[in-house]
Parts: sequence; C-alpha cells; structure tokens
Amino acid sequence: MAELDGLCGLDKVKADVKSLINLVKVRKLRQEHELPIPPMSLHLVFLGNPGTGKTTVARLLAKIYHAIGVLSKGQLVEVDRSGLVAGFVGQTAIKTGEVIQKALGGVLFIDEAYALANQDAPNDFGKEAIETLLKGMEDHRADLIVIVAGYTELMGTFIHANPGLESRFNKYFYFEDYNGGQLMAIFQSMCAKNGYTLSDEAEEYAGTYFRELYEERDENFGNARDVRNVFERAVSRQSDRVAALEAPGKEDLMSLTLADLREDDGAQTEGT
Repeated sequence: MAELDGLCGLDKVKADVKSLINLVKVRKLRQEHELPIPPMSLHLVFLGNPGTGKTTVARLLAKIYHAIGVLSKGQLVEVDRSGLVAGFVGQTAIKTGEVIQKALGGVLFIDEAYALANQDAPNDFGKEAIETLLKGMEDHRADLIVIVAGYTELMGTFIHANPGLESRFNKYFYFEDYNGGQLMAIFQSMCAKNGYTLSDEAEEYAGTYFRELYEERDENFGNARDVRNVFERAVSRQSDRVAALEAPGKEDLMSLTLADLREDDGAQTEGT
C-alpha cells in the first residue's frame, strides 16, 4: 500500500484500489463469522492511455491480493494478443491455456485486450482465446485474477464482444493522463532514483517542456513513457559531454545541464 501511495498522481485509482481491498477484507470477516457472502467478481478493467501506470498498479495489486490471502502466490503474468493467439486452428486454446496455468495463484494482465475482439474477421482466433480465457476464469475462480487493459473507447467493444466478459468484468479503474506538473515530478523522481541532479536552468526548461507536452498532447501522447524517453536521451547526451572532459568528478557525473536536455532536431519545446 505504501508503494501504491508513493506513485505519482492516480488519486482516483488509489481510492478505487483501497475501496476494493476493504471490500475483500470485509468479505473475509463475514466468511469467518459464517455470514452470507454476496457473489463478487475481482477481475478488473483498466482504462486509459499508454504510460499511465496500469502495469505498475496491476503488479502491486497482485502483491496486495497475495498479502490479504486472496491469491496463493501473487505473481503478475503480462501478455498481449500475441501471447494468447496462435496462427492455426486449435493452437490458440493450447497457448492461452498455458498462459493461464502460468498465472495461477496470481494476476493475468492482458494489455490491449481489445485486439482479441476483432469483429471484422470472422475466422480470427481471438474469439477462441476469449472463450478459453472465460473457461479458465471459471475453472480457477478461487486463485486467478484477470485484469484487462487498454484505451477507454476500445475496451467497451471488447467487453461487449462476449456476454461472459460483461458478467465477469464489472469493475472499471480509469487511469487519467498525467498533467505537466506530474510529468515533471516523474522526471525528477527518475533523476533522483538514478543519481542525477538537474541544474536550475535544466529544471526550468524541463518544467516548461513537460507542461507544453501535456497541453499539446495528441493520440501519440505516451505519458510516463515520454518522460522515460526524455530522461534516456538526456543521459545519453550527458555521457557524450562528460566523456570529453579530462578528469570528470562526481558532480560532473551526476549533473544534467540545459545542454543535455535540449534536442537538436527540434523535437523539444520551440523557442527555448
């Protein structure tokens, strides 16, 4: 829970996770007191754009579910369509079944799950993967949690592709885009975690850049993935700069300057 609270932003998701955990805890207490327990599905739908922390939260949820006794192991198995669907008749059920076996005792996280529901191709094997998945969820309902994730508008199509999906996935967590301030906080966290410091100029530049990145975002906006790319490019440029110094000291090795953050190809903020 401390790890979850430590994540940048995601206030609504954090509240939803805590509410879900309370629900599970109270169900267990009712069970201990031999009180009736209403049926409830713990499978989840994560909605939102890439880079909003869906995989990270799924991994933490697997650990939390294990800690409170819902799951026996608490591992996370992450797949997408390619990890479930094979190219020939009959192979998809086997492939999906193997993934389910690997995920038993933990969470099976299916990213871009909507790719399984290809309504335009009648012979698509995604339908077979969905049917195998539903059977696995039923057969192992005491020790398997499935989380499906993807873009908000596309996940609706997926859930409605099969009546079994609608009944099992009735809890939705919405992951909002990170705003400029949150993107900057993620960048500062990456720097601190990896032993880098920002000069005053670099910090001011980065703050402006991430604010504009958020304000001008389009369908290619990658949230924290964009931040990681900026960080990795800055580290690469810093390495070129520091390697040219005669005897770089500890401060030189740690410092990210304005020059390290600037992009030569115009990909960065204009006019800075």
